[in-house]
Amino acid sequence: MTVTISQVIRWKQERRAIAALTAWDYLSAQLVDTAGVDIVLVGDSLAMPVLGYDTTIPLTLDEIMHHAKAVRRGISEALMVVDLPFLSYQVSPEQALANAGKVMKETGAQAVKLEGGQPAMVASVARLTQIGIPVMGHVGLTPQSVHQFGGFRKQGKTSEEAERILQEAQSLERAGAFAIVLEHIPTDVAKTITQAVDIPTIGIGAGPHCDGQVLVTSDLWGLSTWQPPFAKPLVDLRSQAIQAAQQFCSQIRQTD
Repeated sequence: MTVTISQVIRWKQERRAIAALTAWDYLSAQLVDTAGVDIVLVGDSLAMPVLGYDTTIPLTLDEIMHHAKAVRRGISEALMVVDLPFLSYQVSPEQALANAGKVMKETGAQAVKLEGGQPAMVASVARLTQIGIPVMGHVGLTPQSVHQFGGFRKQGKTSEEAERILQEAQSLERAGAFAIVLEHIPTDVAKTITQAVDIPTIGIGAGPHCDGQVLVTSDLWGLSTWQPPFAKPLVDLRSQAIQAAQQFCSQIRQTD
């Protein structure tokens, strides 16, 4: 049975943990969907391990839609959520509506994800949800603001920052978001937010008290050359793939 938005919300009340992973093409989508994940996120994180950018900022709407269409063809059960890239939604609620609608219509996504909980972002989330576009929020470390943060640094370490992130999460809930990603914030802050909102929190580097967890799949599989401190690979596919390719090269270069 295909996972639905209402199911994800209900799982919080049932205390049923939510598992989410990213995918970037047909094959990766097939693998994580077959594994039984609840949510497949076509994250703008694909900008770095898949497309080779230094940050997520250069990723375009056309690029993520190209990947999302392939991911959609590989999913049969999981809920598919697509990130809106940098500057494809921040200008105005009307811009957010136009681009979120394009993503939903052309990729088959069941929801979109926006970063930030500032008033301008909250207004865009409210605009989208009012017309029936499901939105997943994202607070804490928001990678599209990496230059403003001075790097991929943990957020919410001071009481002022923690209170701001809590207020952002609550504002996103009031605006109609069905779930919120909490990225790279202290465990106690994530616990407080999770208890304060009635929608699921999906943690990434935010400790064990969130309603679910998400990881960038290339980090989980050990494919990336670098992983954030909170991502622990469960397998080293990078080394295995290189060894297999080396073995192939050696075999074909052998002479009698």
